[in-house]
Amino acid sequence: MNIQDLAIYSERRQRLCQQMGESGVAIIPTAPEQTRNRDSHFLYRHDSYFYYLTGFTEPNAYLILFSNGKSVMFCQPKDMEREIWDGYRLGPSDAITALGVDEAFSYADLQTQLPQLLENQHCVWYPFATHTGLNGQVEQALEKVRAHVRMGVVCPSVQKDLCVLLDEMRIIKDAHEINIMRRACQISSQAHIRAMQLSAKMLRAGQAVYEYHLDAELLHAFRQAGSQDTAYGSIVAAGPNACVLHYRADAAPIRNGELVLIDAGCELDSYASDITRTFPANGKFTSPQRAIYDLVLASQVAAVKATHAGARFTAPHEAAVQVLSQGLLDLRILSKDKHGSCQDVIDKRAYFPFYMHRTSHWLGMDVHDCGSYIEASEIDNTITKQDPVTGQTIRQQPSRVLRQGMVLTIEPGLYIRPTSNVDEKYWNIGIRIEDDAVVTTQGCDLISRGVPVDPDEIEALMSN
Repeated sequence: MNIQDLAIYSERRQRLCQQMGESGVAIIPTAPEQTRNRDSHFLYRHDSYFYYLTGFTEPNAYLILFSNGKSVMFCQPKDMEREIWDGYRLGPSDAITALGVDEAFSYADLQTQLPQLLENQHCVWYPFATHTGLNGQVEQALEKVRAHVRMGVVCPSVQKDLCVLLDEMRIIKDAHEINIMRRACQISSQAHIRAMQLSAKMLRAGQAVYEYHLDAELLHAFRQAGSQDTAYGSIVAAGPNACVLHYRADAAPIRNGELVLIDAGCELDSYASDITRTFPANGKFTSPQRAIYDLVLASQVAAVKATHAGARFTAPHEAAVQVLSQGLLDLRILSKDKHGSCQDVIDKRAYFPFYMHRTSHWLGMDVHDCGSYIEASEIDNTITKQDPVTGQTIRQQPSRVLRQGMVLTIEPGLYIRPTSNVDEKYWNIGIRIEDDAVVTTQGCDLISRGVPVDPDEIEALMSN
């Protein structure tokens, strides 16, 4: 870790400490290793909150912070035998300099040291409901502190959710974070382009193409460009599979005349990218495919225009729904005689069978990143109404106001399954277009447009 990175993590820790109040102590663990089968583990991925404050990627580590700014790290001890098998360990002795913390101890000493660190503090902060067993660890440590109260030791009397503070910090990305995310999007964009071109090339050559071929191309491009992993399980969905929202790349054939939906992004230096493109497998849209694609693209254009500092988080979704609803009427997928005007379609949520997800989510270290979607200052302004689709009574609170530095996806779509009410030419067409947007004062910066969305550009790209 270089000096610049040390300063970034140190500044974050200090900012967090300043928000903890007097006599507060925070406990932040990293993620545990996960067994895949017997003595084989899944590829390790650290906890995002822990990494945000430390930049440290080893397992079996805890960070302890105090309101006065003091930081204590517990990490794996040096062990030459284990390092032969599992790789280099930083160790407590080098952690102080390498990570910029004040003190460091062996992870093996955590249970004995933690009660002492909690003594004479007023409030214990830790992330609620994120680490199995963490609450029990805190309670055990507090029991040991209480055992010493007759000696004049004060036991913390308050426990608070550290996520409340960290989520608000993480929801606004700094220049360091945005730069990494921009690079991740560049890598992912090139991967999407390679997958598009491979599909058309193999079909033109008369070769059998399967979803796993394109999935392999994505993985190759991600790793070749230096990303550490996928940000999530890649979706490579051919033909009717594109109408399954969380479909995973599998073994279905990719056929001439069908569409392919790819929702995939790499993780680079712990930050996610998230891009979706839908394209004709052979490089040429049919007329019905083009009609639906143009509608989804128009809805995304409207959503992008609605995304800017000062707008509500729901603004992109509302803009996309407006365009999609009118388009479904214009294409006669929804009947004007049955459903009425565009506003009627929106009010009744008649579009829901074809567009059943939201248009955006936060993006950052996690592909569905942390952060409230509710505006905290207006939390008492609750609106109660009945959902026209489910009939359930829902309580709706004011949506979050977008601020400069927030990063969100913009991903409208349409998914048309076979149904007697829809012209057969539209059956099994599933289209989603997703980009990653950094909120600015003027609008938003789409950092994932290294891969085109214009249908003519896609066809030209795939004919190359």
